[in-house]
Amino acid sequence: MMKNLIIRFFINASALWLASAFFSGFHFDTTSTLLISAIVFGILNAVIKPILIIFTLPINILTLGLFTIIINAIILELASYWVNGFYLDGFVTAILAALVISFVSIVLSSFLSESNN
Repeated sequence: MMKNLIIRFFINASALWLASAFFSGFHFDTTSTLLISAIVFGILNAVIKPILIIFTLPINILTLGLFTIIINAIILELASYWVNGFYLDGFVTAILAALVISFVSIVLSSFLSESNN
C-alpha cells in the first residue's frame, strides 16, 4: 500500500515536471514546489476527481470520456490555486498540460506494472 503511494507520487511528480518542460505557461518556482504540487495533485485526484466524474457522467458518456480531460484540467487549476509557486497561465494551457500528464502517467504506470510482473 505505502509502496504504491510512493510510486504514484513519483509518477505524478515526473508527469508534472515533464508538462512544465513542454509549456512555458506551466511552471514551478522551485523543486520543492513541484513536489508539494505532486502531493496536492494526487490528493485532489483521489478526492475531488471521482466527485466531478459522477456529476459530469452524462457529459462524459456523450463525449465518450473525452470530458475527463477537462476534469483533469480543472484539477490542475485547483492545485495551482492552492500551491504557492505553481503557475498556470490559462485554461488552454491546463488542458494541454492535462493531456501530457495523462499520457506520461499512463506510460509510466504501465511500464512500472510490467516490471513488477
